[in-house]
Amino acid sequence: MLLLIDDDIAIQTSLSLLFQQQGFEVRTASSPTEALTFLQKHTPELAILDMNFSIETSGSDGLSTLRKIKSLHPTLPVILLTGWGSIELAVEGMKIGAADFMTKPWQNEALLQAVRTALKLAQSPPQSPNRRKLDEQFHFENIVGEDPKLLELLESIGRVAPTEAPILITGESGAGKELIAEAIHLNSKRAKAPFVKVNLGGISASLFESELFGHVRGAFTDAKTDRIGRFEMAHKGSIFLDEIGDLDLASQVKLLRVLQDRTFEPLGSSRSKTVDVRVVCATNRNLEEMVGQGTFREDLFYRINLITVKLPALRERPGDIPALVNFFVSNLKTLYNRPQLQVHKEALQWLKNLPLPGNIRQLKNLVERTVLLSTGDELGVADFQKNLQSFGSGAKGAAKFPEVGSMTLEEMELEMIKRALAFHQNKLSKVARSLGITRFALYRRLEKYGIAFEEE
Repeated sequence: MLLLIDDDIAIQTSLSLLFQQQGFEVRTASSPTEALTFLQKHTPELAILDMNFSIETSGSDGLSTLRKIKSLHPTLPVILLTGWGSIELAVEGMKIGAADFMTKPWQNEALLQAVRTALKLAQSPPQSPNRRKLDEQFHFENIVGEDPKLLELLESIGRVAPTEAPILITGESGAGKELIAEAIHLNSKRAKAPFVKVNLGGISASLFESELFGHVRGAFTDAKTDRIGRFEMAHKGSIFLDEIGDLDLASQVKLLRVLQDRTFEPLGSSRSKTVDVRVVCATNRNLEEMVGQGTFREDLFYRINLITVKLPALRERPGDIPALVNFFVSNLKTLYNRPQLQVHKEALQWLKNLPLPGNIRQLKNLVERTVLLSTGDELGVADFQKNLQSFGSGAKGAAKFPEVGSMTLEEMELEMIKRALAFHQNKLSKVARSLGITRFALYRRLEKYGIAFEEE
């Protein structure tokens, strides 16, 4: 049963008809008092609450009603209906405990998706997730490990993937956030539609609109033909926005509009296009701190993190390292035609105790490098030790850190980029790999520091 709380009879009628056609039982309330009286005797599955019930349209009555609803039924999902001008109030509502907010005029399909998602998320999760059972239910083939923290994360993904909930994946660089995003898509109802990956850290502010929303011919000097943007490519599927914490404030406003209204305009065009996408974001930065500092929009933050999953660092699950190493070696056997390749037990134990600040990405690079440079089919501790030393040494003297206070972090980053460019002779793929970042992220940093280069 759904409870619709709105003083506009036309909206009550419209929403009642919409949800009844989808098989929902619907009850209505025309005022906060009527709604609270109903809720003292009944427990609906979900409530849809308008933010304004007075001429002032301040939204304070909506927030007050939400607090009272949550005191009566703490776990009841509540979706707020608000005008674009009161988005800040909706964000306040999310802090109080609202499940989601929709702007007026709403899109029927978007509202139905929001309701189904909130109902799905309100279901109680099963206890003590088991890897075998998870693999029987979901597609997690490329995610290796049985650590309890990882299994709990996979269970959460399995529950929320079939919904339309926007998901924010947090975790350190190299921890495997892209694999988690792909698993969300593969286990969703959109699995057969496109999965489009966008590294926002590698897109300059000047190219943001063209990359994400496309452009029409003549929109700027080099726009010789029309171009489809990433959002349009992902229509009916999922879009993965990596490194969202790197997005500047102006670009955040443009992104918020398409996430809120599901509409965008290609650069140079005045025609709006509608898009239907599931949004998954990732960051290794603390967005809550950035909101407090004013470098990340609070309304965008609440729009992208209806569900947040924190991916544990590799050092938090060292027991999974042997399984990851064997998984990488199994793939490399085929890639390099070395069917007898294996790792000695002592080497697996040694790798478990290895500090790996670069997480899974660093471990994978170490394993592949060792396989490439080893002559035998059984890899021992000495093989990994030798390649770990060369992997971390770089140019002579590069491992020496400057004295504390002698350089800022930005100066150190700039110096390391210059050294990597010189060491790898401007081969950007190798430079990016050695720095532990993507090629796109490297482009962004080259632009940031004004480094001119010619790739050799």
